[in-house]
Amino acid sequence: MMQQYNANSYLFGGNAPYVEELYEAYLNNPGSVPDNWRAYFDNMQHVPAVDGSNRPDVDHSSVIASFAERAKQGPIRTVSAAAEADPEMGRKRVAVTQLVAAYRYLGSRWANLDPLQRQERPPIPELDPSFYGFTDADLDTKFNISNTYFGGDQASLRDLLNMLRDTYCRSIGAEFMYVSDPTEKRWIQERLESIRSTPTFSAEKKRHILERLTAAEGLERYLHTKYVGAKRFSLEGGESFIASMDETIQRAGEKGIQEIVIGMAHRGRLNVLVNTLGKAPSELFEEFEGKHADDLPSGDVKYHQGFSSDVSTPGGPVHLSLAFNPSHLEIVNPVVEGSVKARMERRGDRKGKQVLPILVHGDAAFAGQGVVMETLNLAQTRGYGTGGTVHIVINNQIGFTTSDPRDARSTLYCSDVVKMIEAPVLHVNADDPEAVVLATQIALDYRVEFGKDVVVDIICYRKLGHNEQDTPALTQPLMYKKIAKHPGTRKLYAEKLATQNTIAADEGDKLVAAFRDAMDAGRHTVDPVLTNFKNQYAVDWAPFLNKKWTDAADTAVPLTELKRLAERITKVPEGFKPHSLVDKVLADRAAMGRGEMNLDWGMGEHLGFASLLASGYAIRLSGQDAGRGTFVHRHAVLHDQNRERWDQGIYLPLANVSDNQAQFTVIDSVLSEEAVLGFEYGYSTAEPNTLTIWEAQFGDFVNGAQVVIDQFIASGEVKWGRASGLVMMLPHGYEGQGPEHSSGRIERFLQLCADNNMQVVQPTTAAQIFHLLRRQMVRQFRKPLVIFTPKSLLRNKDAGSPLSDLTKGGFQTVIGECDDKIEASKVKRVIVCSGKVYYDLVNARKTRGAGDVAIVRIEQMYPFPHKSFSAELKKFSNATEIVWAQDEPQNQGPWFQIQHNIFENMDEGQRLAYAGRPASAAPAVGYSDKHVAQQKELLDTAFSKLKGFILTK
Repeated sequence: MMQQYNANSYLFGGNAPYVEELYEAYLNNPGSVPDNWRAYFDNMQHVPAVDGSNRPDVDHSSVIASFAERAKQGPIRTVSAAAEADPEMGRKRVAVTQLVAAYRYLGSRWANLDPLQRQERPPIPELDPSFYGFTDADLDTKFNISNTYFGGDQASLRDLLNMLRDTYCRSIGAEFMYVSDPTEKRWIQERLESIRSTPTFSAEKKRHILERLTAAEGLERYLHTKYVGAKRFSLEGGESFIASMDETIQRAGEKGIQEIVIGMAHRGRLNVLVNTLGKAPSELFEEFEGKHADDLPSGDVKYHQGFSSDVSTPGGPVHLSLAFNPSHLEIVNPVVEGSVKARMERRGDRKGKQVLPILVHGDAAFAGQGVVMETLNLAQTRGYGTGGTVHIVINNQIGFTTSDPRDARSTLYCSDVVKMIEAPVLHVNADDPEAVVLATQIALDYRVEFGKDVVVDIICYRKLGHNEQDTPALTQPLMYKKIAKHPGTRKLYAEKLATQNTIAADEGDKLVAAFRDAMDAGRHTVDPVLTNFKNQYAVDWAPFLNKKWTDAADTAVPLTELKRLAERITKVPEGFKPHSLVDKVLADRAAMGRGEMNLDWGMGEHLGFASLLASGYAIRLSGQDAGRGTFVHRHAVLHDQNRERWDQGIYLPLANVSDNQAQFTVIDSVLSEEAVLGFEYGYSTAEPNTLTIWEAQFGDFVNGAQVVIDQFIASGEVKWGRASGLVMMLPHGYEGQGPEHSSGRIERFLQLCADNNMQVVQPTTAAQIFHLLRRQMVRQFRKPLVIFTPKSLLRNKDAGSPLSDLTKGGFQTVIGECDDKIEASKVKRVIVCSGKVYYDLVNARKTRGAGDVAIVRIEQMYPFPHKSFSAELKKFSNATEIVWAQDEPQNQGPWFQIQHNIFENMDEGQRLAYAGRPASAAPAVGYSDKHVAQQKELLDTAFSKLKGFILTK
């Protein structure tokens, strides 16, 4: 039997917890383990340590702590000398340890989790005592169980099996043995084993759980009869989720949480709005009847709406926010995390002791959507951690029409993705509401104790179809036969409480009737909802609403202040040694700050940041190369070349601008676009007074986050009234780097522009980026700002600006002809362009001696600056030809989105033509010779006779 044990890979592969208890016992007392194991561990001590030394292995602090805990329970008993001399008894003692570990590791596989009982219990030999050589004759033999938390030092094998099965194989199936930290692991073991995963709630608590189930079921049935066939994405079959949410919020308040942000998709959302957040049923009914409180340009369906309220808990008021969410499942996850991060920082809550994120998932989406993994990967990072998230899965065992496990996923559980961050999972049967509440308590306590993610997987069913108009039996006939026979969780629990004499036999029916009366009256179902509570950390968005993009903003900074700032951001602490290349950058920037050199882009950006920080505006900048800059132009984080530790020796000049400056945060993000951009959007919606910036490594990679752009950034305000001042920096420019390193896809952003929903700009000088960044904060106007930033222009001297340009004026939406030698009266053609191509056109004009051609730059493409552009065109009254020139292919770039704006401002008789690359399926060519040829053709077309498509006004 030991040979069979030793051959089993799950014991000796990645699953070390199976022998961990033995090894720890050995380290504490080598004589406490059997001879064969002691010999094995003795040999291990002769293996050199990682540092090459021959020091013996010792138990670390967490192991010592565990022994201290055991010491409180009394000394470990050892068997008699006669028993110790018996090899068979020694083998059995080891087998008991293995059996305990097996139940902790695999017990969830035998747990009673499915309310529908659709599948038989799988064969798992490791959970059968016979696997370890035990027989019925051993059942009443007593063994040492001091490595458990069942209480006492010894128990018969029969009692131990009952305790293990009660704990790990009933209504709760726990997965946690993959957690690396022994302290966390033992915490969970103690919580479960000390009560055998069996709650002992008071009668009052049980009645409250029944009331929550009644409310959950009652709302769905009321809506089903009152609004027949209307989509609502019913929670029926998963009503225990409402009891779980109630417990999470109330217990979180008791633990000191003051603010909770909730993200969830549409399943059960209306139930949460009414029965958790306390939205008045009468308001929900009005939405079903087509009435809307807000007059938004677009609006959204009722099961996407957000809401906020304040509820009373044992620890005081808790503010609840349900994030607005589109139908793109799980995409709200990073948005919620970003919003939580902003709220934490506003409170000075570094570890998430006051703010809690709750993410509610569907089983199919949790396993299927990539943004889940991306968001989980943020959990323990410095820039994005929120002190742990409570995940609750409404696991109705079906995704649309996919329920066969062979099709639904490639993992055993829908929650297996969380094992990447070692988050414990508590699977629980929804038909046991008390177990659901207990699992919720343990999960919330774990999050509070350890500041890490945790999952409650509520395994339930979906009574109706994906929506109320579906007929699910078409594709799941067997499942829906079982569901049709299921009486419902509320009814089962009410009958159980009546049998226990906890409630009267008719009390369950009375609760149902009382809830329906409340629905008829449109009354609140959450008591008490606090109506007059004022949160001192709430943000007032009123000053930023209903403003115009044309509102003036004073972005100039006095020369003396610019020089002071320049001096501060170009100095490093004494003894700090930057890289020689960075030394040169700092020296050049110091000269720029003295007015001895024109500012380059990096210095213009830095002075913009520094002036905002000194004025009290915080800055949060993140991206895959945000500290240094993809093109090595920023150097916001300096690295000491003589540092001796990997986690020391950095210096942030922008964090040392003034004594009382605002916070400057720069984050080199994980390699993710979708989750990180969603996070920063969420942050920006909760903090209007921070300049929140996400920078793509290359603008091309932004399409990895297209859902965030489409569903939140572009349309969030017109759908939900959610304002955001998020800044996106997208490096863009055609310099022969190929299809994936040339285009930030200007055309896609311009296609999304309407209702003054965002700003799309392409600045071309150091002064322009300075004024633009300042305008975004100084002006009380919060709309997303998309900046197509340059690459080659970062070091192009022609794109530099004198320091004096920062002391006057502001961001120019249009820059007219800059060459004094161009006489306006002689101009016959005006070339209009945006971005880097301007400098190519200027050089080409000089080469050709084309003195009758003027060049006008559009720096802001949306909202289109009609007045400024028209004023520039009118300067050239004799011009008959207008040419739009762009780097991008004809079917991309601004051309198709901007031509009507140009045409609108032309005079009668003027003609409009295009100069640029031909239409292409790819953003750019990958062959350098083709790139050069296309660039030449672009410039030739811009200055030669009009051809191709021509619009005449």
